[in-house]
Amino acid sequence: MSHAVLSLLKESRHPMRIDLIGVAGSGMSGLASLLLALGHKVNGSDKVTTLETDRLVKLGLTFFSPHSEKEVEECDMVIYSSAIKPGNVAYEAAYKQGIPLVRRAEALAAVMANKKGVVVGGTHGKTTTSALTAHVLRQGGLKPSHYVGAEIPILGANAHWDPEGELFVAEGDESDGTLVNFHPEHSIILNIEAEHLDFYDGIEAIKDVFRRLLSQTPGHWVHCAEDPVAREVCAGPQGVSYGWSRDFDFSANILAMKPDHSDFEVYQKNTLLGIATLGIPGKHNVSNALAAIALATRLGVPFENIQHALKSFRGAKRRFEIRHSGERFTVVDDYGHHPSEIAATLATAKGLQPKRIVCLFQPHRYSRTQLLKKEFGASFGDVDELFVTDVYAASEKPLPGVSGETIVEEVKAQSATKAQSTPTLLLSRDKVGNALRPGDLLITLGAGNVHEVGRCIAKDLPVLEQLWALLEDHGGGAARLYEPMNRHTTFLIGGPAQYWVEPRTVEGFAEIVRYLRSQSVPIRVIGRGSNLLVKDGGIRGAVIHPAKGDFEDVRVEGETLIVGVGARLKKIASAARNAGLGGFEWMEGVPGNLGGAIRMNAGAMGTETFDQIVSVRFIDTDGQIKEKPLAEIVHHYRNVPEFEERYIVSAVLKGSPAPQAEIDVKLAASHQKRRTSQPVGASAGCAFKNPEVCGAGKLIDELGLKGRSVGAAIVSDIHGNFIVNSGGATAREVLDLVAEIQEIAQRERGVQLEMEVKVIGEDQPMGM
Repeated sequence: MSHAVLSLLKESRHPMRIDLIGVAGSGMSGLASLLLALGHKVNGSDKVTTLETDRLVKLGLTFFSPHSEKEVEECDMVIYSSAIKPGNVAYEAAYKQGIPLVRRAEALAAVMANKKGVVVGGTHGKTTTSALTAHVLRQGGLKPSHYVGAEIPILGANAHWDPEGELFVAEGDESDGTLVNFHPEHSIILNIEAEHLDFYDGIEAIKDVFRRLLSQTPGHWVHCAEDPVAREVCAGPQGVSYGWSRDFDFSANILAMKPDHSDFEVYQKNTLLGIATLGIPGKHNVSNALAAIALATRLGVPFENIQHALKSFRGAKRRFEIRHSGERFTVVDDYGHHPSEIAATLATAKGLQPKRIVCLFQPHRYSRTQLLKKEFGASFGDVDELFVTDVYAASEKPLPGVSGETIVEEVKAQSATKAQSTPTLLLSRDKVGNALRPGDLLITLGAGNVHEVGRCIAKDLPVLEQLWALLEDHGGGAARLYEPMNRHTTFLIGGPAQYWVEPRTVEGFAEIVRYLRSQSVPIRVIGRGSNLLVKDGGIRGAVIHPAKGDFEDVRVEGETLIVGVGARLKKIASAARNAGLGGFEWMEGVPGNLGGAIRMNAGAMGTETFDQIVSVRFIDTDGQIKEKPLAEIVHHYRNVPEFEERYIVSAVLKGSPAPQAEIDVKLAASHQKRRTSQPVGASAGCAFKNPEVCGAGKLIDELGLKGRSVGAAIVSDIHGNFIVNSGGATAREVLDLVAEIQEIAQRERGVQLEMEVKVIGEDQPMGM
């Protein structure tokens, strides 16, 4: 029965009602466009609504989401994509009602029967070559219809029906053998490699499919003669060869490879046709362009028209698509998922001469990963740092022992490329983004949804670019994306900061604040990260870390110390001791730096930070540098509201002359007290403020809560007011433990414990 409806579709005389299951996919959406243009009534369904389905609805598509039995009612034919399997509700409904079920390629071949077809086939490069061929023929005035497997901005859509032209350029899919359904006038064969071995027994079975296609092609067999299998299969009088040698019918000599184009000479045998500029980069794309040039020339298109078309071509979505191009960073996305595709794409990236190539690869299908793992291992030699996600299943079931780690192991075995597994897209986003340094080119590779990572990183890079520019203009420093905060807190806990900035000068700090304010980017300043718990979702906005340069200075002037905000308290105590100034000994036993001590009014041994403050220099909310004396600064026990929204850069501290021997005794006592009364493990210091009734540690001890734990967060056995990260604790575990302690203290003693540790950040990670 399917043969009958396909015959009707070929004749295209009688409008039919046709349903497409999986219509949001690039191949199915293009077919829907063609059927609508031919006057058929078209239904379609998919899991979700997309921009493409919205576009098709405007053209007349009746859309269903999710798939349903209703969509196939009164349909003459149901077309399904390769992702749709028996068991799908719409598929089963059509089967039960006896409605002909037709594969996508069969339907496309039937539509092509109304024209003189040009099928572009091969293991890789089909989409770009199909788009190039359609564009060149259109510029040559031949008004071709087209069908390609991606969004092509310069063509207007992934598919188009032109009733005036007689040619139809279509990308042919060899993955499931349906290439044999086509009977085109001309064929373009790019390459033939051992691929889709879940369907084919081997390379001979693949060659048989291409030979069958060519036996049904009465016109030109345009083929890349650099590929030995394509050259073998296309041998014969109809063959039109192209490549790099003048021995072929058409050849190219590359003159220049640029980030956004390539210049090359075009020869027909030994005759120079002229110089062409291709509007996309890469040697492999020059080869693809030769296929379009060869066919267009044989069909009579003047070379001047070909030159204009190639220069104006801008490529398909996800084919070396530049997502970000700045002074310091470049982000490229590419659909490449076969070893030879990957190698060609990375060669193009290397030709742009970045300092480093950072690659995020998402393997596509378990079967391909297993069967071609050796070839994948040899494909990433041009990469400096490689990250590999887990396998994108593409409707396949997992295979035991096959994962992204399979690729990582092969790459490490075959090259010096630094490689690691980052199974999820969120983890990949954070790891890859954090690895980027000025001069890097990041490329995301794969046929699944890995492009989402590149898009997310590219969205954040303009701000990072400007942060680097400001730092370079104002004394230096560093800036990074998605910095793990567990590296920067004494608790060793915390998700990533969206932007991490390390200025070296006060003026640089101020410029950063002004810029971030102008962009409405939230700002936090973090020093050593003591008395701080960052939530697992990290920090949205920028974290500024003034720790080096101007900020680590400690200078003695008479009986005062002028101290940078990043100077550690232990360093301040040592500098004071060497200058014969007492009063700073308590700092020996307190972790952290001056900034945190001022913001929290930290103290020990009966002394608080503000007992020694003379004045504080800071950056105001508008980015202006100001200074206030002690008398004008409101401060309380463990709380200084003055500096919640202002950013300390330095302070003047007062001491009093004292004999060094006396100072040394007090320093030793402070050190000994800390060593004997505080745990050695990772913590944020005292978890709770002392209530009026007694010390928080004493209360927790009396309640018998020492040793109590949630996950890897545990109440210290040494000091009850310390919660220790025993290894891999999360912020959620710490907060749950805190809540338990607070609830017990309230229930048993009527005491409301208030956290001394400051909690910041988000519970959930930043979305993609």
